[in-house]
Amino acid sequence: MMILVVGGSGSGKSSYAEEMAVSLARENVNEITMKKYYLATMQIFDKEGRDRVERHRNLRKGKGFLTIEQPTGIFGALEKMETGDRTVLLECISNLTANEMFSEEKAKTKMQVMEDIICGIKLLKEQTTHFVVVSNNVFEDGIIYDETTTEYIHAMGMINHKLAALADWVVEVVAGIPVIIK
Repeated sequence: MMILVVGGSGSGKSSYAEEMAVSLARENVNEITMKKYYLATMQIFDKEGRDRVERHRNLRKGKGFLTIEQPTGIFGALEKMETGDRTVLLECISNLTANEMFSEEKAKTKMQVMEDIICGIKLLKEQTTHFVVVSNNVFEDGIIYDETTTEYIHAMGMINHKLAALADWVVEVVAGIPVIIK
């Protein structure tokens, strides 16, 4: 099962996604709680980034997640996991998209980025028991951005669209309240 959790900044989407992953992992298989993996995609560049990562670590503390740092090439996380039943939480698509678009000397096109990410997501969906993916809402602020940022926002929009089609459930978190879309 794949669940896409979307929301704006500070909406509570990360907390909701973590609780969803923990709940899904409790579904016992042969009376054993399945492994839980947290795929962290954020690259840390400054104090604000370190603080954000620390806040997320504190949110997950005691929940039994095994963290895999995977800022690009999300499919590569599979080789870092044990086989068998597992619940995977990917946090988050917006960081992964930015990393994929801008981490090389020459930025990738939005189509290349979308294809790479969706290919990796499909592999993860096929090889996990439960897969929870967190993403940000885009196109909601009404601000006109420079060409590079606009390209990134369009890539996010295309990726979110494809993720929603792949997902069994789509949940938007608004002010801490989950709203089931699909």
